This record gives sequence, C-alpha cells and structure tokens, in this order.
Amino acid sequence: MRRQRCIAFGGLWVDDAIETALLQVVGPGAIAAAIASETEAAGRRDQVREALLRDLEAARYAADRAFRQYDAADPANRLVAAELEARWNRALTRVAGVEAKIAEHDAATTPRLEPMGPSLAALADNLNAVWSAPTTDSRLKKRIVRTVIQEVIADIDADAGVIVLLIHWMGGIHTELRLPRRRRSQRNSTAPDIIDAVRQLVLIANDDLIAGILNRNKLITGHGNRWTRERVTSLRSHHKIPVYHSADNGTEPWLNLTRAAAHLGVSAKTLRLTAESAEIEAFHPPPLTEPLPKSSSSAPE
Repeated sequence: MRRQRCIAFGGLWVDDAIETALLQVVGPGAIAAAIASETEAAGRRDQVREALLRDLEAARYAADRAFRQYDAADPANRLVAAELEARWNRALTRVAGVEAKIAEHDAATTPRLEPMGPSLAALADNLNAVWSAPTTDSRLKKRIVRTVIQEVIADIDADAGVIVLLIHWMGGIHTELRLPRRRRSQRNSTAPDIIDAVRQLVLIANDDLIAGILNRNKLITGHGNRWTRERVTSLRSHHKIPVYHSADNGTEPWLNLTRAAAHLGVSAKTLRLTAESAEIEAFHPPPLTEPLPKSSSSAPE
C-alpha cells in the first residue's frame, strides 16, 4: 500500500507571511490597548488629585478655625491659650503636608500627549521596523506569537499551486492565507545592485547591521522577502563575499559618514556636500539612499 507523502515547502516564505499577518493583528490592538490604558491611568491620576484637593480644603478650614479659636482666647488664661496655639500649629502642619503630597503627585504625573490619536497611531508605522530590527529580542517575539496564535495548520492546494495556511488566533478567530508555491525549477535572483551594496557594506558592518540597513532602505531579497542576518550570510556565502572583521588594533580602515566626519573634525553635512561635489573620492551602495564617503580614513555608510 502506497503511503501518502508529507507536504514540504520553504519555511522562510511561510514565516514572513505569518509575521505580516501577526503585525496586522497586533498593531491596531496595541494602539487600542495603549489608548485605553492611558485613559484609565489619567482617570486614576485625576481621582487621586481630586481627593488630595478635598483633603487640602478640609485642612485649611481646620487651620482657619483653630486660628480663630486661638485669636478669641483670653491671653490671661495661659493654659487655654497654649493648647489652642498647639492645635493651630498642628493644623498648619497638616496643611503643609497635604500641599507637599499634591506637589509630589503633580511632579510624578507624566503630561498627557495631545492629541493622543496621531501620536499613538505612529506606533503602527514603527512596529514593523522594531519587529525586524536586529536588536529586538527573539525570545520576546516568541512570547508574543505564543500569546496571540494558538496554532497554524498548513496544507497544499496542488491544483492551484498554492500553500494554504489556516491561522487559529487566540479567541477563536481564524485567518486563511494562500501563498504561491515555488516550483523546484523556479529561482529568483537578488538584484545585482544589492549584491554590490553588500560587497561594500561588509567593509564596515556585520550581517545583522547589513540586514537592518537593507530593510530600512526598503530593499528585498530575490524572493520578495525582508532581509535577516541568515539571508545576508547566505548571500555572502553564495557570492563568496568575505565576512566583516573589526580591526585588531582598533583603527578601522573604513568608516561610515558619521565616524569619518568625527575623525576629520567636520560636520556630517559638510563631509556629505564635499563628497557630492567630488572634492574627495566617495562611493555608496547604489540602491541605498544615503551617500557614503570614502577617503584614506572613510568608507561606506
């Protein structure tokens, strides 16, 4: 009896699709949660301040009443006058204490951003960049995935030539993704200018940093994916591009724009304009948006 073969497909292609769906789900939810949290926290802060103001009003009334009693007392009756003066002093101390609490509360309260909507909406635009940044902890990403996704069921529609992914989100909602399935003979190549860019970037950056630079410039792999450290490493290996190594003596032969400007004692803008006017030799990876100076002590950015 012939057994049914297991399905197989590229994992990175699927990972990127699930990641995109995850960011679309988390983005609006994160903004709504942030707005709700800020509103609730602001309400609690207002309630605390209102309670302190009521305490201050009561303390001031008590201090004023104690003063009137002390002022109306017969000075000849020293025992009564001393007791009323002590009560007045205690009331004044109470007023000072409540005023100090209000000052501490106001100092500890973070001013609310106005308007809140646009400022928090900007988080959605930065969420993808933060998620893809090399410095983002992978363990935190896994925790977010486990919190939001219950399971992912994969299947292949052979007739349509697509990979079918069914994402089961926590809470019972399902999302179906259909991805074109690559054939064994199908091969997409990375653009030559990106390869040239990597050849130049390895002079000053490791694979993690190179992946971040390529992603910030909205460059993608030959298969249309975002860049990761593993993909940059694979590209270097395939095209025999050496890996970045920092100088043993601490003196780097190549510097980016910012470091080169600091080394020469000029501003980055001045160095950029000088390079663009061809007063010094300069080059930068073709697909990148930032020009990269080159001299005896400077290199690509």
